[in-house]
Amino acid sequence: MRGPSPIVPVILAGGSGTRLWPVSRDSLPKQFQVLTGSHTLYQQTLMRVSDRALFAAPLVLTHEDFRFFARRQAAEIGMDVTVALEPMRRDSGPALLAAALIAQRLHGEGCLVLALASDHVVLDEPLFLDACRAGAQAAAQGRIVTFGIAPTEPSTAYGYIRPGAQIGTQAGAGGARTVAAFVEKPDLATATRYLAEGYLWNSGNFCFPAAVLIEEATRFEPSMVAAVTEAVETAGEDLGFIKLDARAFADAPAKSIDYAVMEHTRRAAVVEGRFRWSDVGSWDALHELAEGDAAGNATRGPVTLLDSRNSYLHSDGPLIAGIGLDNLSVVATEDAVLVMPIDRAQDVKGLVAQLKSERHNAASEHLKAHRPWGTYQTICRGERFLVKKIVVEPGGRLSLQKHHHRAEHWIVVKGTAEVTLDGRVFEVRENESTYLPQGGVHRLANPGEIPLELIEVQTGAYLGEDDIVRLEDAYNRA
Repeated sequence: MRGPSPIVPVILAGGSGTRLWPVSRDSLPKQFQVLTGSHTLYQQTLMRVSDRALFAAPLVLTHEDFRFFARRQAAEIGMDVTVALEPMRRDSGPALLAAALIAQRLHGEGCLVLALASDHVVLDEPLFLDACRAGAQAAAQGRIVTFGIAPTEPSTAYGYIRPGAQIGTQAGAGGARTVAAFVEKPDLATATRYLAEGYLWNSGNFCFPAAVLIEEATRFEPSMVAAVTEAVETAGEDLGFIKLDARAFADAPAKSIDYAVMEHTRRAAVVEGRFRWSDVGSWDALHELAEGDAAGNATRGPVTLLDSRNSYLHSDGPLIAGIGLDNLSVVATEDAVLVMPIDRAQDVKGLVAQLKSERHNAASEHLKAHRPWGTYQTICRGERFLVKKIVVEPGGRLSLQKHHHRAEHWIVVKGTAEVTLDGRVFEVRENESTYLPQGGVHRLANPGEIPLELIEVQTGAYLGEDDIVRLEDAYNRA
């Protein structure tokens, strides 16, 4: 069995997930959303590696835009994580190399790494842990292990793995095998053949000795290793986050770990995961995961149906009422509605690309904007005025700032606001308000233990978010 050191979980949490638009968008992607159960996909991933007898504290890699989501959502479930920030997306090859190098710094050169996507659904947790143990056993023998999933259908949405010979004395379906071939996403006829021939879905999750991944990447992608090594060695610290050097990281070729290493190395192995799994890559995948009614309908949120069947309906706010629906997916948020045949789910990515080309703000941004201190949401907009709802989390502090073109009125509806205005500090309580004149230097903070909620009314000639002059900021944005 594996050595005494626990496995280091690495959680990759920097993706965008555009196929789950309009719920998943660039500003808040699917891993940080509640799509199944009562926790976000990212939180579910952290909870699967919470056994400290088997796993070390997780290392999370994410984009700088999502760093506060990663820390806050981990804290919500009582998890202590180390968060490293990718300055730009360079695919999974550079990300996993950075993770391996950081893991060695934190846990020693001989550590084993379990690399998991943050946006997958895994059911049957005991079987998942069995696969982790089998993967760690093979990794301890110098292998780079990928986890394959026995297909339940001839899916064209996944890459496949053709398993080879059994490795060592591990017996049964849970033992490691060599990798005979990695193959791309097939057409339906080829996928059907793969199913019959015992191919596995490629889950994109891995277990490996950090030193072995670095060694093999050095053989096949020396420029990638050089760039990522420099990015880690010159990384800075920012509010407790590890911040990879942007200039060095940008020099790393943007390649997946499959293309960079796995398709070339002779150390690849595969362990079959017997747990139920989905990469939640599209709305039809969520339909399959949900518990449907007798007519095959699955719903989430406020939904009422009449004479409908085999449909999936998801609402994050407005009521969806459907009559006579058949094989449709309907997804509603407060500012967008998606309607499509269930079998067109893979086309959502193309639709989002079209929306972006047409400069629709909803293609990338949510109506509710998330900030390190909390959220704000536009309620009403008109000529020379804008009304927002602002929520500041306990201990949250907005930047000390001023505006050249607008004045603001704050009305507190819940909690107590600590307001700074032109050097004076005072409190505004529930049902009270205050006025901030144009050009006034001000700050809003929540000194209480419950979220602060207020209504902000902006008035002026220009109300854009870029009319903010930050003078001081607790989150290093000034």
